[in-house]
Amino acid sequence: MKTLCRIFALPLLAGLCIQIAGAQAAPAKDAAPKPPDSPSKAVLDSWNDIGRKLIAMAEDFPEDKYDFKPTPAQRTFAEQLLHAAGGNYFFINPAKGLKAPAGDPKRAEYKTKAAVVDYVKKSFADGADLIKSKGDAGLNDLFVDPFANQQARIADGAWGLIEHAGEHYGQLVVYYRVAGLVPPESRPKK
Repeated sequence: MKTLCRIFALPLLAGLCIQIAGAQAAPAKDAAPKPPDSPSKAVLDSWNDIGRKLIAMAEDFPEDKYDFKPTPAQRTFAEQLLHAAGGNYFFINPAKGLKAPAGDPKRAEYKTKAAVVDYVKKSFADGADLIKSKGDAGLNDLFVDPFANQQARIADGAWGLIEHAGEHYGQLVVYYRVAGLVPPESRPKK
């Protein structure tokens, strides 16, 4: 009987400890919810998050595979990064009153992994600086979208480029997998 009690007591004790720990981690049911992030913080956090993911890929992917592409019709890994980062300037430049780029940055201008990484970092830093400088009130400022030749809000331009970078992030995940590699975000966390 004593052995039977010991066998059942240990799981019961473990279960109680888990319950107590869970109750301590959960917010009080009657506590007021935290207020939402400000609009500019929400945009900036998303901008920085996709930038972080693309920068991690740019830094991680082996330089000898930077010109890899899964099929002949696709961009190389480096060209994908340059396209995604270069696309940011179709938002950043017009939002600053500058001319939009003429097209994608050329791989010939960014010959090394370090040059590509620096460009990706710079494009996301420039976008983050713009979003911070606008703040909440400035998110409704207008600029001319160079693709639609239509006025657009700063917030709409930023969200559009966040989406664009996310699409290319997804494509680059496939490049990793086809090359037999595991993307940084898919690796076990330490």
